Amino acid sequence: MESIKPHSSYTPRTSQVISLEKGKIPPQATDLEEVVLGAMMIDKKGVDEVIDILHPDVFYKDAHTHIFEAILNLFENSEPVDLLTVSAKLKKEKKLDLIGGEFYLIQLTQKVSSSAHIEFHARIILQKFIQRSLIKISSEIIEESYDESTDVFDLLDNAEAKLYEITQGNIKRSSETAQNLVIQAKKRIEDIANKKGLSGIPSGFSRIDRLTSGWQPSDLIIIAARPGMGKTALALSMARNIAVEYNIPVAFFSLEMSSLQLITRLISSETGLSSEKLRTGNLEKHEWEQLNVKVKGLEKAPLFIDDTPSLSIFDLRAKARRLVSQHHIKIIMIDYLQLMTTGGNQKGGNREQEISTISRNLKALAKELNLPVIALSQLSRAVETRGGSKRPLLSDLRESGAIEQDADIVSFIYRPEYYKIDEWDDEERTPTAGQAEFIISKHRNGGLDEMRLKFVGHLGRFENLETFDFPTEIHSRMNDAANDDTFKTDQLPSTDEAFGSSMNDDGTPDDDDGIPF
Repeated sequence: MESIKPHSSYTPRTSQVISLEKGKIPPQATDLEEVVLGAMMIDKKGVDEVIDILHPDVFYKDAHTHIFEAILNLFENSEPVDLLTVSAKLKKEKKLDLIGGEFYLIQLTQKVSSSAHIEFHARIILQKFIQRSLIKISSEIIEESYDESTDVFDLLDNAEAKLYEITQGNIKRSSETAQNLVIQAKKRIEDIANKKGLSGIPSGFSRIDRLTSGWQPSDLIIIAARPGMGKTALALSMARNIAVEYNIPVAFFSLEMSSLQLITRLISSETGLSSEKLRTGNLEKHEWEQLNVKVKGLEKAPLFIDDTPSLSIFDLRAKARRLVSQHHIKIIMIDYLQLMTTGGNQKGGNREQEISTISRNLKALAKELNLPVIALSQLSRAVETRGGSKRPLLSDLRESGAIEQDADIVSFIYRPEYYKIDEWDDEERTPTAGQAEFIISKHRNGGLDEMRLKFVGHLGRFENLETFDFPTEIHSRMNDAANDDTFKTDQLPSTDEAFGSSMNDDGTPDDDDGIPF
């Protein structure tokens, strides 16, 4: 029989060999993991240097995770960390066999002779973990992006939140033990005691700071008032105090006024020059010098102003994360809550539900970034229709009871002078001119109080009442007069002019506020 010859293009079948050359494995540094764990068991200094850098999840091998957990547990209980104690701890937790027994621990200690360069090695391990986390998050984002039912704005927000966690090195844990939390709380109390000052961000107003001990991290603070009461003026005064006096980075989101208008107000407040002079540029020679000298502190202040109109809560969260990451922002201020939107496909819904969503997300943002968020808020017209002193109440919060529910502190600004009330309702019947009351009506972690502040209307500024007797500009001009024979005193500014919000409840300009710009 004639044999069949193979076709010329036919290639005989050979044994299949799988090449791993182009395959992919997760980023890892198991050799460095071994070195770091070995160094931690032979040198206490090694434990001290990397215990705050690493956590169990950063290790690629499960055995290394168990070993680090044992070392961490010994460290937290102030017990010695060495080959014997780690071995005993793993044996007690029935994990010694899982890691390869005592022989594996001995091998780890034999790989190193000291803890030299342990911090550098630990940071490489952390970098590999971050790379693996990015791969995991990217895979999740790709999978969610193919899901047509996923809202694109929610997808973007979730993606940015996950990436922010990685950049901060704060991978969320599902829960923490009471033991760990008690240790953290005691450490914070000790830090506060050693600091001998405020535990939070100072407002610059002594009575407010005494009551609150400063604005606390993760708190949502609402400052509410009717138009014309000076919400923006108070927020700017606080921002100025925090940034200029204490050099603490502040982010100010203004949805009502432009950034140039806000900085002009701050210049007026800082220099003592009236807004009218700054608006017209009609300054004397000594006033130009005064302007150039006194704005230097403001120029150097870590104050960041964003005047994006109709800012959505989604955009705010994205901007806030970037500011914290890039500029180490410690407090956020928003002027004002009712001008924000929910963004995404939720537009056009019930306004009360939108405000509830915004306030809930502001509280979540404060917790996520672990910093205080101050949001200004409008009050309803019920204040105007009420008889008597027209003092604001919690029930006057406009459009949603959720604001009161979500906030840690709810406060009000009340100026009787605005309602033509000439005297305070106290025993001395003191005049109300140039004064305001800061009312704290809800304080989740402290007491309630009513504190009077000095209101310098023509400068759009609030000050401590007990430390000032005259407006700052009058003081400044009296000093100028002492050194300048040509100085004229017949045009000192009136204290009747007031700064207030330029918006009514319905979003229209309020012509009665008398705002100079």
